[in-house]
Amino acid sequence: MDDLLTIGAFAARTRLSAKALRLYDRLGLLTPAYVDGVNGYRYYRAGQAERARLVALLRRLDMPLARIAEIVDMVGLDDPRAVERLTAYWAGAEERFASQRTLVAYLRGRLSGTEPGMEDTEQTYGKFVVETVDTPPQVLLTQSRHTLADELPAWIGASLGRLEEGAAVCGGTTGAPFVVYHSEVSMESDGPAESCVPVVDESAARVWAAEHGRAWETKVRVEPAGRLVYTRISKAQVAHPQIVAAFEAVERWIARHGLEVTGPCREIYFADWDAAGPEDPVCDVAFPVAS
Repeated sequence: MDDLLTIGAFAARTRLSAKALRLYDRLGLLTPAYVDGVNGYRYYRAGQAERARLVALLRRLDMPLARIAEIVDMVGLDDPRAVERLTAYWAGAEERFASQRTLVAYLRGRLSGTEPGMEDTEQTYGKFVVETVDTPPQVLLTQSRHTLADELPAWIGASLGRLEEGAAVCGGTTGAPFVVYHSEVSMESDGPAESCVPVVDESAARVWAAEHGRAWETKVRVEPAGRLVYTRISKAQVAHPQIVAAFEAVERWIARHGLEVTGPCREIYFADWDAAGPEDPVCDVAFPVAS
């Protein structure tokens, strides 16, 4: 017992409160070296101070407790992957911060009631540049699913990957892949969403869809020529709920200009998602309108 420190002495040495040390004990992040079975007093060894300080620093990053436990255990084992875990966590955090900055800027403008000036061709609404584009007729290879917001990103990646494989035997693609939302997708509403890849050969597409239709709800449809109103957003802005601000900005721009929405909204993915950084443009948020 001579080499053990009371919780008060250990708290002073680590510049942490006794309350924080009790919390770390309950969470399994820092277990005392000895607990008196009679009075429940906690005792620590001086060598535990480094782990205690590391836990406290990682907590300041709002890191989940499970990730903290993983990293501090790796440090204790001299595992070099501890740095990789920290780097991966912070990259994800920076993506979240980037997307939230956009949402905050948009909400500031909306809550303050400021309306940006408008021009005839390229216009801004809040922090979003809104434009129009005419689109040609397209043969679409599609897959649909009812899904909630937390499952949506994984499904989009998987379904578009399958459809792009199918497009390879349908003469190739004729445009960027996109996802159509036939109803709201959130944590309370499950759509459905429809992944679409424009292809060259309609006949080959119908053959491929017939072979894969049951497993993946694959279909072929022909979309007529039309006009889209859209805004371009970054990879960080695609995250839910930040992307909602982009959809809303386009909707408000359409209403301001007295245009008629003729179909469900969509996200058009034109960039290499894996290679893009948080601030790189990757997606157009769009609504079809009457020409």
